[in-house]
Amino acid sequence: MCNETNQLSRRAMLGSTAALGLTIPVTGMAHGMANQGSPPPMITNPDDALEALMNGNRRFIEGDMHDHDHEAAKKRGASGQSPFAAFIRCADSRVAPEIVFDQTIGELFVCGVAGNIPTSEIVASLEYAVAVLETPLVVIMGHSNCGAVEAAIEHQNDVMALPGQLPGLVTELLPAAINSKGAEDRLAKAVELNVEYGIGRIPKDSTVISEAVDAGKCRVVGGVYDLASGAFTLVG
Repeated sequence: MCNETNQLSRRAMLGSTAALGLTIPVTGMAHGMANQGSPPPMITNPDDALEALMNGNRRFIEGDMHDHDHEAAKKRGASGQSPFAAFIRCADSRVAPEIVFDQTIGELFVCGVAGNIPTSEIVASLEYAVAVLETPLVVIMGHSNCGAVEAAIEHQNDVMALPGQLPGLVTELLPAAINSKGAEDRLAKAVELNVEYGIGRIPKDSTVISEAVDAGKCRVVGGVYDLASGAFTLVG
């Protein structure tokens, strides 16, 4: 995304949010400007963002997490936000990116939906992070023993037998469920495939994100979080 296009995208986003009656402190939001406490160094490069996440996950695994000043982060966040990574994570109580990657308030922009599916609403939220907040990294976070993916495997031939709104959600997971057939650990393979499909799908569904990726301002990655070990492993 060239600079001119980026500015146009940001103005379009800001105009849309204004139309919705949202008040956005542009300067604070884009640059995280606040004087409370010592803010962490700003991360604007996709590779640096990924490195920060993986280092945080290593600290989490080793039990050597930072002693975050959440009070200072809360005060900084009152005047804006500048997250260095945006997430699609599964709607699961055991999957908490801020903890898994050892970050504090305001550093991660997290969207959650069962099966970490890039729905249109989720993609729009990610576009906001990339175009307005200038977030340099988008992460799809699958996890081991995912119940939504397991449901897709178990009901690949009778999705409509599921209750409520589940048929629509589980249908989105069927490609991973079907293509994992024959794998030694089918559920693990399906979880991984679902993440890989998401990595490919987001740029196709979003010109905002694909242009940022093409310009080197953003990167889309994905991985699987192991519930037992706490390790996040990149895939794709």
